[in-house]
Amino acid sequence: MGAVAQMHFTTVDYVIFVLLLVASAGIGLFYAFSGGRQRTTQEFLMADRSMSCLPVSLSLLATFQSAVAILGAPSEVYTFGTQYWFLGCSYFLGLLIPAHIFIPVFYRLRLSSAYEYLELRFNKTVRICGTVTFIFQMVIYMGVVLYAPALALNAVTGFDLWGAVLAMGLVCTLYTALGGLKAVIWTDVFQTVVMFAGQLAVIVVGANQAGGIAEVWRIAVNGSRIAGLDLNPDPLERHTFWTLGVGGIFLMLALYGVNQAQVQRYLSSRSEKEAVMSCYVVFPCQQIVLCLGCLMGLVMFARYGEDSPLDKGYVKSKDQMVLYFVMDVFRELPGLPGLFVACLFSGALSTISSAFNSLATVTMEDLIKPHFPNMTEAKATLLSKGLAFVYGLVCLAMAYIASIMGSVLQAAFSIFGMVGGPLLGLFCLGMFFPWANPIGAVVGLVAGLAMAFWVGIGNFVMRMSASAPSPITNTTALPLFGNMTTTVMAPLVSAATAKPRPAGVEALYSLSYMWYSAHNSTTVVVVGLLVSLLTGPMKEKELTPGTVFPTLGMLLFFLPERYREKLCCVTPLAQKPKEITSQPYQMAQKDSNSAGLCKEDMVTEDKEMESERAQSEEEEDLETRIMPPSCQPTAHTVQETAL
Repeated sequence: MGAVAQMHFTTVDYVIFVLLLVASAGIGLFYAFSGGRQRTTQEFLMADRSMSCLPVSLSLLATFQSAVAILGAPSEVYTFGTQYWFLGCSYFLGLLIPAHIFIPVFYRLRLSSAYEYLELRFNKTVRICGTVTFIFQMVIYMGVVLYAPALALNAVTGFDLWGAVLAMGLVCTLYTALGGLKAVIWTDVFQTVVMFAGQLAVIVVGANQAGGIAEVWRIAVNGSRIAGLDLNPDPLERHTFWTLGVGGIFLMLALYGVNQAQVQRYLSSRSEKEAVMSCYVVFPCQQIVLCLGCLMGLVMFARYGEDSPLDKGYVKSKDQMVLYFVMDVFRELPGLPGLFVACLFSGALSTISSAFNSLATVTMEDLIKPHFPNMTEAKATLLSKGLAFVYGLVCLAMAYIASIMGSVLQAAFSIFGMVGGPLLGLFCLGMFFPWANPIGAVVGLVAGLAMAFWVGIGNFVMRMSASAPSPITNTTALPLFGNMTTTVMAPLVSAATAKPRPAGVEALYSLSYMWYSAHNSTTVVVVGLLVSLLTGPMKEKELTPGTVFPTLGMLLFFLPERYREKLCCVTPLAQKPKEITSQPYQMAQKDSNSAGLCKEDMVTEDKEMESERAQSEEEEDLETRIMPPSCQPTAHTVQETAL
């Protein structure tokens, strides 16, 4: 590591890094003291439901484009070639399905937390189970995502480890706790621009030093780093077209379909159309991010060839290789290493700020408000800010725990990846299968989590107990970031070697990490349906209107009406709440300079409520059943969803 120790930052690099933190904090303070000044939970947690398409889409992109992804994608391409690029094929369906299935259901129910849906569709027990699972998943992940890039930076450049961790953790906590979701979204926009700038600078300078992009491509072709279409259907192969293009769809659905951090951004949009458009805008941005990662890996290969810094002993792990490469390329260009570090930590900041905000939201909406329905708006807002601050401190504590875990660091990432699939399965069970009941949902979730931990921990133990130090055939070192980063990571992936194909349980443990989400979510759906059928399936009249997407009704259109009714296939989705997209928020803003909580909407529209009391008893029953437990919708919402 002697050569690495000589690569230090200059004063200009430190100034650029500090400017990133100051700008992020400044955006948070601006939204803390402007507009409604974050005086309502609706403004603090949901950004007044007033965000437009572009900032929401860039925030969706930045949220899970973590620092570990920025380091890992080029390492993967440098080591194994461009096969990894086929992950981009999964983005199409992985974003189209959330745009036209998940967003309409969530948006028309006027939710604040994705887990409110689970109570509307099943019951409170299922909602609590989903919320607790999500909190466990995020708390484990956010400390590691803060610590891992700081550790790599410290190893390569001597950049102060805990100085970087504390600076980022505290600044992120500050702007999240003060500025709310608006601050988080707009800092994400700023940090996305910084990420693009940092990666582009590395590619342009690196390619120029290698002799141009054409020369980079020629060296990559000669070095067998340009991969063709691999149609091998074997699920044990790490990366093939099927594992990346099909298995990746389930990873994208777990991320962009049901993850609270992303759902919260959809729900903060000013209309359903804007939320859907944000999904469409993310698609080309994701492809650009993927291409930048692949290009950086090819430029690295053009510079080092087969003789990598890892082989020479300059670095100890693959996630440090990219940082070594950046410091090497920018050796004579002061300020540019600082730009890349700003890019790197922009990835970390955008991820953990989203974690803080989404954790504060689910804790408030799912665990506190149902037990304290009469809490005043001022107290609820203050408590939400306190929760965001507390989760910031928890993140720093988790970063410290990550520092003493050593090799268990990989297991922490694995735990995150294991949880996303079962949660996706739980939402799919409720949204697509009308006869699924609460017992089936709980048993299915438990079975999915058990399967996920069994396979994940089995894979981890099998690798640790391998007698030879060489990696295991056709496995990944991690199911790691699969459900969290849009660019699935491989900083610590193992290389394939010619060994016999695993059999029996070992084959299950050797499953490609790209299939983990599909495997675990399918387990939840299958077990949930079996248990529901055995314990008595739900009938159509027991369903809350608007909670089931009529997929089966569309697929079984050829059946007579009476048979489709028996299969609960005729429940329509709620109509688009056209009036809601503008009126309630404008009315609330006139009164309190914020969108107002749903309770305020109820007061504002009291006259309309009275005029609608002349409706039939049946409509009133439907209205009562569709109201979310923690936040009753306005009169317009109730009527239109009941239809």
